Amino acid sequence: MASNTSKTARASVRAGQSTGGALSVLGEYKYLIPLANGRFAYVRNLTNGKTAHLKTDSDAFVEEVRILTAAGHGAKIRAELVNLHEKNPEHGWADTEKRLVDAGVFEG
Repeated sequence: MASNTSKTARASVRAGQSTGGALSVLGEYKYLIPLANGRFAYVRNLTNGKTAHLKTDSDAFVEEVRILTAAGHGAKIRAELVNLHEKNPEHGWADTEKRLVDAGVFEG
C-alpha cells in the first residue's frame, strides 16, 4: 500500500521510535519540528502516534495543537513556541503563538 507520508516524515518517525515513540531531546519530547523558517512544522501527536506536516498559519495547525492541549500538553507546546522564538525570532514563532492564543487554544 502506498503512503502519502514524505520520506523525511517517515525518517523522523523512525528516529523517534528508537527513543520510545517520540522525538526526544535531553529527555523532553518535542511536539513541534520547525520547517521552512517557521512557515511549516511537523506536529507530533503523542496521543495517536501520528506526525502531521502543517502550515503554521493554517486552521489545521490550530486544531492539531488544540487536540494536544486538550490532552494536557499545552504548557509544553507553548514553552516550545517560546523557545523557537528565542532561537529564531525572524521565523515568526511569536506570531504563531499569538494566533493560537487568539484562537483560544491554550484556555481552560
